Amino acid sequence: MRKTLMMLAMSAVLTAGCSTEKPATTGPKDSGFKTEYLTPVRIVTTTGSVKDADNLLKTYRGQVSTSETELATFSPKGSVLLDFGKEIQGGIQIVRAISANKQAAKFRLCLGESVSEALSSVDIKGTTATNDHSIRDMEISVPWLGSVEIGNSGFRFARLELLDEAQDIPIVAIRAASKYRDLDYEGSFRCSDERLNQIWNTGAYTVHLCMQDHLWDGIKRDRLVWIGDMHPEVMTLNTVFGNQEVVRKSLDFVRDKTPSHEWMNGICSYSLWWIILHHHLYQWYGDLEYLQKQQTYLTSLLRFVIQNTNDNKEAYREGRFIDWPSADLPEVIHAGLQALTVRALEAGASMAGLLGDETLREECAETARRLRTYTPDHQQNSQAAALLSIEGMMDAGEAAKIILDNGPEKFTSFMGYYLLEALARNGNYTEAMQLISDYWGRMIDLGATTFWEDFNYNDGLKAGRIDEMPAEGRFDIHADGGAYCYVGLRHSFCHGWASGPTAWLSRHVLGVEPVGVGFSEVRIEPHLGQLQWAEGTFPTPYGPIKVAHRRQADGSIKSDITLPKGVKRHKD
Repeated sequence: MRKTLMMLAMSAVLTAGCSTEKPATTGPKDSGFKTEYLTPVRIVTTTGSVKDADNLLKTYRGQVSTSETELATFSPKGSVLLDFGKEIQGGIQIVRAISANKQAAKFRLCLGESVSEALSSVDIKGTTATNDHSIRDMEISVPWLGSVEIGNSGFRFARLELLDEAQDIPIVAIRAASKYRDLDYEGSFRCSDERLNQIWNTGAYTVHLCMQDHLWDGIKRDRLVWIGDMHPEVMTLNTVFGNQEVVRKSLDFVRDKTPSHEWMNGICSYSLWWIILHHHLYQWYGDLEYLQKQQTYLTSLLRFVIQNTNDNKEAYREGRFIDWPSADLPEVIHAGLQALTVRALEAGASMAGLLGDETLREECAETARRLRTYTPDHQQNSQAAALLSIEGMMDAGEAAKIILDNGPEKFTSFMGYYLLEALARNGNYTEAMQLISDYWGRMIDLGATTFWEDFNYNDGLKAGRIDEMPAEGRFDIHADGGAYCYVGLRHSFCHGWASGPTAWLSRHVLGVEPVGVGFSEVRIEPHLGQLQWAEGTFPTPYGPIKVAHRRQADGSIKSDITLPKGVKRHKD
C-alpha cells in the first residue's frame, strides 16, 4: 500500500475468543520518522519589493552553489507569503545565495494553518495569534551563502519578511521540512462518492500527522497526550495503520504521570477513556501480556471510579467534562458521564475477568448494573443522546431523531464520531453519510487538508476559504471563529480527534467488525446507503482483510471478500 495520506470504528463490547492461528504480526510496530522537503506550490501575495519571487516555486536540489542565477531578491521590508499546498508538521528551510555583504540577514518568519494566521503576528494588538506549544512567529538570522532550518509547528502557509534595512538579500529557496512517521497505509477506502473518499483520506492524514513522538491531539497547539481525545484517534489509527507502538507509549505516559486517585489530564472522563481504550486494544490485538502490565494501576483506578458513584448515579466532584460545546451544560455533562461510567465499568469487569480478579470483576459489574437503572435527562442534546444510545441506555430511534433534528449545526469535531455511531445503531446509514458530507465536507470546501479542532457549521456557511486572502466584511473562519480555549487563531486546524468519519466509513460502509479477540473472527456486514459500490482494506494482526461491495441491478449487494489466514468469518 502506497505511503500517502492515510482507520477503525468504535466497536461494541466484543465477545471473548481466541485464535488457534498465530498472527503473522505478534506485536505493535514502532516506525521511524522521515523528513520530506516541499517546494511551495504558489505565492499567495507579496508586499514591498521581492524581485523574481516566482523563482521560489522552482525545485531546489538541496545544495547551494556560488553561481546561483534563479533567485528571489528581497529588499528591506519586502515579504512573501507561500502556500505549501497541505498542512504539515515541521519547519522551514531558507537558503541564501552569495552577495557582497556577508553579514547574516535578519528575517521574520510567520507560519500559519491559514492565510489569516500567517499574516498575523503575536505582537499585534488585538490579534488572537499565539506561540502556544510551538513557536510559529519568530525572528531568524540567515547566513551568507548557506542555509538555516528552523521551526517546529503545524502549518501550511509561511510568510517571510526581510527586517534588515541596509541590504538586499538574494534567496535561493524557501522549503518546508515535513516530519512524519514513515508508515504504510494498510487500511484503505474507496466508494462511488468521491467526496466521501476525500473525507476518509483527510481524516487518515490528520491522524498521521499527529503521530509524532507520542500521539498528539494537535500539531500546532495541543501537542500533548490528551487521553479522551485519543479515543477517536486510536479508532482511526488502528483502521489505517494497524497495531502501532505509539498508542501504548502514549497510554503509559499519562498513566505514569497520573496517580490512580487523580484524574488523567485533570478530567474525570479522560480516566474513563483510558480504561475504555485498554479494553479496545485487547479486543483488537489480544495482547494479554500488555494488559497484565496495567493490572495494578487499572485495579486502583477502577475502584476510584466506583468510589465516585452514589447509589445509581455518577458523582464526580471535579474535572467534569464531555466536550467543549457542552462545557456550560451541567445536565448534559451528567448524562454523558453516566453513560461513559457504565461503559468503563463494563470494560473493567471484562478485563478484571481476563486478569483473574473475580472480586474486582463483580464490583465493576454490580456498579454498572446499578448505574443502568437510572437514565439522566438528555436535554434534547445530540452528544448526550448519542452516548446514552451507544450504551443502550435510551431508545436508539429517539436518539437518532434528536441527532437528525439538530443536524450538522449541532455537530462537533470530537463528539461527531459518537453521533455517527448512534445513527448507525439505529440503521441511519444514509443520513449519517449525508452528515459526514455536509459537516466534514464543508471544512474541505473551505480549503482544509486536515480536520479541525472544532467547526461551527453555520459559521462555515458564511466564511471565506482558509487559503485565500481575508476579505473585508467576510467572516474569517479562523480569525473570527472559535470559542473556549480555541478562540480565533489559537484554534488548531489539525486535530486528531476530528478524524471520526475515517473510522466510521471503514467500520460501517465496508462493514468490517471484529467479533473474536485479536480479529480471530470477523463480521462483515456492509451498509452502502445510496452508494453504488465501496471497496477497501482493513488491517488485522494476521494481515489485511480485502472487501469489495457492489450494488446489483435488483438492489442486492454482491461482496467479494478475502480474509487472511487465521481469520474466520462470523456467521450470525
